[in-house]
Amino acid sequence: MSTPLTVLSEDEIMFQQAVRDWARKEVAPKVHAMDQAGQIDKSIIKGAFDLGLMGIEVPGQYGGSESSFMMAILAIEEIATIDPSVSVFVDVQNTLVNNAIHNFASDALKEKYFPKLCSEWVGSYALSEPASGSDAFALQTRAEDCGDHWKLNGTKLWITNGAEASFYIVFANIDPSKGYRGITGFLVEREFEGFSVGKKEDKLGIRASSTTELIMENCIVPKENVLGEVGKGYKVAIETLNEGRIGIGAQMIGLAKGAFDGAMAHMMEREQFGQKIAEFQGLQFQYAEVATRIEAARLMVYNAARLKDAGKPFVKEAAMAKLYSSQVAEYAASKCVEFHGGVGFTKEFLAEKFYRDAKIGTIYEGTSNMQLQTIAKLLLSERS
Repeated sequence: MSTPLTVLSEDEIMFQQAVRDWARKEVAPKVHAMDQAGQIDKSIIKGAFDLGLMGIEVPGQYGGSESSFMMAILAIEEIATIDPSVSVFVDVQNTLVNNAIHNFASDALKEKYFPKLCSEWVGSYALSEPASGSDAFALQTRAEDCGDHWKLNGTKLWITNGAEASFYIVFANIDPSKGYRGITGFLVEREFEGFSVGKKEDKLGIRASSTTELIMENCIVPKENVLGEVGKGYKVAIETLNEGRIGIGAQMIGLAKGAFDGAMAHMMEREQFGQKIAEFQGLQFQYAEVATRIEAARLMVYNAARLKDAGKPFVKEAAMAKLYSSQVAEYAASKCVEFHGGVGFTKEFLAEKFYRDAKIGTIYEGTSNMQLQTIAKLLLSERS
């Protein structure tokens, strides 16, 4: 499927092509092995850093690419056409970790951590807990002010990039009596005393992307490693996740496109009753519908990204894009398994992997119900 030229600039198209070439050359040959092993190949991680994909928006003074949010979205989309696991690996680094630091960290913390995050350190974003999923601010992790340092105690679950990361943004409550107003963000290094990575989840899809438990037992964090203001972690979390949802939207449209491209190639080659199966009208109507939905979802994601880059309100559009693109990814991946026929149900083709990978899109970084709630609230506020 082509990308509308009117939507992207020449520089964006060139960047998109560079990421596409890297993904096809370096990532594609390793997809099956990474899925089976349940981990991203180390050469892929190195390649992502070497290509500048782990610091796309980070200012050049810190070693970043100093580019736009839209560029990050294009990278996430293109990688997802080959492997959604590698896509979300890059996504979390850019739309959550780097964005949060860029928007809320002190200059000293930027100078300390950005060069490493752009060159060698994988980052992770730790908000969710056993009793804190959609109700993100019900978290139980505690932070105690010990004078010259903070002490963190608690457990985080479902943390993407947890296994590979050297650096974590961890949210904890300094005063439970204050509710969400006690939540504070902390920058935690993997080697900090009292910090450890727990079990790795055995997942249905995006298996190469690590999802782990994080454990803090009297974890010592330097006093200056607060992200933003003490007690304002809820603001950091909300604003960062709003941007992150556009990233998930990009992952989902890339996934849908990857599944669709594979299915179309198969239908153009496979013959039954003396003709290519792509020529049967019954299938034509179906894959035309799939293509149309993917295109609509792409334009929604791009629009949300453009609004964000322009400094305009984008929360409603981000929620809509994430909601719809995840639905489209499920629909497209399911149809594409069917388009392959029997072989689509085997691991010989990637159709079944895209199908497994698609399910997470309606769940992480805000379930579909949470997106609907956000959209409805904003629609009401616009009319009040």
